[in-house]
Amino acid sequence: MSSLSPHRSAVREEWIDYNGHLSEAYYVLVFGHATDQVMEQIGLGPAERERTGSSLYTVEAHVRYLQEVALGAELEVTTVIAGSAAKKLHLAHEMRSGGELVATEEILALHVAGEPARATPFPESVAARIAELTAAGADAPAPEWTGRAIRV
Repeated sequence: MSSLSPHRSAVREEWIDYNGHLSEAYYVLVFGHATDQVMEQIGLGPAERERTGSSLYTVEAHVRYLQEVALGAELEVTTVIAGSAAKKLHLAHEMRSGGELVATEEILALHVAGEPARATPFPESVAARIAELTAAGADAPAPEWTGRAIRV
């Protein structure tokens, strides 16, 4: 059974804010690197992007900052494909440090290709890989925190 490999990163000194913790922008950077890793695993890595212009554009994102993260902390981001359609991919990232959930991000990404870039269905090989990974994760549904809206 196939699954997505986690992304790992250590918190760098330049990522620390004036409060002595990981700055909010760098949570997003780490999640972005996790998305890049997913792209590689579904067949949209750098070589494919160079060859075809095929890529993912994030069109919506929702981050939850759950715990502060200190300098040097080891981060691990696991990802679930929460949903997909012909041109869309819904990813749910969970960031942990020391086994503790510290942040989540869900994104809706749109597959684009061509010049200028336009929304287009995934290539057959990519769609097949997404389907394979989605089937492999059938026993791990999208986390309960996905699909929420922000409200006061």
